[in-house]
Amino acid sequence: MKNQSYHQVIPAKAVWPYSVTTVVQAAMIAAIYVVLTFLANAFGLANYAVQIRFSEALTILPYFTPAAIPGLFIGCLLSNILTGCAIPDIVFGSVATLIGAVLTYCLRKYKWLAPVPPIVSNMLIIPFVLLYAYGIRPLWFSFITVTAGEIISCGVLGMALLLALEKYRSKIF
Repeated sequence: MKNQSYHQVIPAKAVWPYSVTTVVQAAMIAAIYVVLTFLANAFGLANYAVQIRFSEALTILPYFTPAAIPGLFIGCLLSNILTGCAIPDIVFGSVATLIGAVLTYCLRKYKWLAPVPPIVSNMLIIPFVLLYAYGIRPLWFSFITVTAGEIISCGVLGMALLLALEKYRSKIF
């Protein structure tokens, strides 16, 4: 019993299962998301009924790396806080982005479906946020404007980004 150590060595993977690269990628994605949201906000496009967030183009990144999932969620959360969104928007808007990111990662074998999960999750959640957090009516109009904004942001800009990044996939991710 004298030779037994009271301190057990715990493998680093058991305490922190993520690589430094994964954490850095997630942080960079979050930072870029915030910057792009501020850019869209400067043009009045980031919040309320009509939302064309350039940052939403990044929601295709889980196609390339799982690090994009926390990166997008944290980036959206920070963006919503820093642009002065209402609490329901901060919470449910960020959750909508998280759901879209997780489902994009799940569908990563199908390149052309990458923008669909964020479009659908935002289309189903954000109009209710706009109604209950900001009183924007009618609800059907918010469904149209949010869906159109997401199609532009995720579908058009996101797919353009995906196609551009695909050439450099092995070097970036």
